[in-house]
Amino acid sequence: MTLTTEDFDFNLPEELIAQTPLENRETSRLLVLDKTTGALEDKHFYDILDELESGDALVMNNTRVLPARLYGEKPETGGHLEVLLLTNTSGNSWETLIKPAKRAKVGTVISFGDGRLKAEVTKELAHGGRIVDFHYEGVFLEILESLGEMPLPPYIKERLEDPERYQTVYAEENGSAAAPTAGLHFTQELLKKIEAKGVKLVYLTLHVGLGTFRPVSVANIAEHAMHSEFYKLTEEAAASLRQVKAAGGRIVAVGTTSIRTLETIGTKFAGEIQADSGWTEIFITPGYQFKVVDAFSTNFHLPKSTLVMLVSAFATREHTLAAYHHAIEERYRFFSFGDAMFIK
Repeated sequence: MTLTTEDFDFNLPEELIAQTPLENRETSRLLVLDKTTGALEDKHFYDILDELESGDALVMNNTRVLPARLYGEKPETGGHLEVLLLTNTSGNSWETLIKPAKRAKVGTVISFGDGRLKAEVTKELAHGGRIVDFHYEGVFLEILESLGEMPLPPYIKERLEDPERYQTVYAEENGSAAAPTAGLHFTQELLKKIEAKGVKLVYLTLHVGLGTFRPVSVANIAEHAMHSEFYKLTEEAAASLRQVKAAGGRIVAVGTTSIRTLETIGTKFAGEIQADSGWTEIFITPGYQFKVVDAFSTNFHLPKSTLVMLVSAFATREHTLAAYHHAIEERYRFFSFGDAMFIK
């Protein structure tokens, strides 16, 4: 049976889209789904401790979100432009989204912060994308910290009082245009309890691009062109995961970004876990055979998104959509600042 994008649609009341994070990260709700039976349990995120077993590995994405939204103007006209940094392509060159794109032709210069930072458009891409070269004196990340804003997803309308709430407590590697939101529920205290239980904490990096949020626009999912994202798994992390697998423990991924990294590596190395880095365009849909991941936590995702398709590949489409319908009936909170699922 050929699955279409419509097969992953569901009606989500807008009021269930979480606009602000909870005061305490780990008090989010947690819907536990048994992928084999479809059985559901309503819990809280701190109960993830009961779902993890001594000897498991908990794999988390330690990427850090850049304050990647910049507001600038064209010096010659004073016209205002919004620039969103997506990917550092090389040196001072970045792939960006510019609004309004029609005002950003090749050769356009944009000035930010009284000229402390300037960008020149060097190439036009599809969907409003532009390659720009930045010009500045000093340290780019420090300038970005002072001039940029946190790029919250478009469905969040409320202002974020504390930008650190859109970072995980273990965020380290600068480079994302969006947070790996499944990790937002962890506190340092909860991680200490998990480690004390005998669970190995392992970190990898995948820099999240905005393509992760885009609904699939083609009817036949096989025709969808997946966005590309940079990932890295160190030798130390790979060795820890091999050790856990060899001892019969589970690889438990936190979020779809960790899953995509682990399964990219598993696919590349015939099921083996090896240190690796590069760009992944892996698109996991029903029918895919998982090679590394045994269980995972994730937030609730947009209808018709590649992320709902990924969850359906692991837990079946029927069980996934039934879980989503349950979550809607029980008024779970959705998307980036919303509640979580644990699928085993």
